[in-house]
Amino acid sequence: MEDGVRSLVLRLLKRLFGEIAEEQLEALALAFFIELCVLYLKDCIDYGTGDCPLISFSSYKVTASKWITIFDSPFYPDSLDEAKMLYEKVLERFIELVDEATSSANLLEIITKEPDPLRIQLLRVFRRYVSPDTTVEMTKKKRDIPNIINDFGDRFRSLEEVRRNLQSRPVPDETLMALLLEQSKRGQKGYDLTEAFFLWFDRVFGKNYIIQGPVRAGKDVMLDKVLDNWEAQTPADIFISRLDGTPLVVGFARYDSDRGGSQEDDRTGGNRDKATDILRYADTYKVALKVFFLNDGPGLLLGSMWNDYARLESYGSGKIMVCTLKMLDERFTQDWLES
Repeated sequence: MEDGVRSLVLRLLKRLFGEIAEEQLEALALAFFIELCVLYLKDCIDYGTGDCPLISFSSYKVTASKWITIFDSPFYPDSLDEAKMLYEKVLERFIELVDEATSSANLLEIITKEPDPLRIQLLRVFRRYVSPDTTVEMTKKKRDIPNIINDFGDRFRSLEEVRRNLQSRPVPDETLMALLLEQSKRGQKGYDLTEAFFLWFDRVFGKNYIIQGPVRAGKDVMLDKVLDNWEAQTPADIFISRLDGTPLVVGFARYDSDRGGSQEDDRTGGNRDKATDILRYADTYKVALKVFFLNDGPGLLLGSMWNDYARLESYGSGKIMVCTLKMLDERFTQDWLES
């Protein structure tokens, strides 16, 4: 104990207990220090059922920024080279199709006949110039195009105005290309996050456990397909089981570059609902199933996100873990997997 702290503690004890022997003061000071340590550990450790002591997510908050994984983002204007390479020909083809079309609806029909992946990129430009109401997800299914035109065609910008706007823009249009590139990168860091986790898990646990889920893009694990008697069509990012198929962990991954406000509330509230359903299932069918939230990114440092996830973990009494990539070696252990 540093001399200054020791002196302060001794003065405090003298004020509380009056003049007592030096040996008794030293003993009281030691007991006082031990009690402080116990109180600190109670805050930092979630004992759950007592089988698997777990350093809590909340205990990392003091040094939270050191536990966040930052995936590189391109600088501006450096990214324009990539944007031009990807989208210059796409914009040139879009201008050609606008010249051929007889109406905005006809433009969409013509775009639908273009080969993939050019068609998808043209639909992204179509949304920017003609129909912000219709997402690429809506328009990429060719059989749905007649219904899209019927439902949204009256809100399409006229082809004459589209032509005027195109003529007013520089060629190549670096602004639009930059926007398209930024949009294409959305979700990329989430893929980087899951890929990093799967690689780590295979290296540490691959010989003893089975892990399922999309490593990057791909279909989620549907819980009704992997859990007996699970009725809802619930998607998950991670599903871990023993080699004999015994389910152990259902996981959800999310990278937050930015987060706040109502989105923040919706995210943590939805996670709690999913965890509640899974833990209720585990209790009903006597399965040692746990819930894992792989959350990372600077968005965790915003607003109440860190505290919200800490409360979510505490809610699980040892059966819920919230973790960043940098915490895996310390927290995601075989003891927790098998607890």
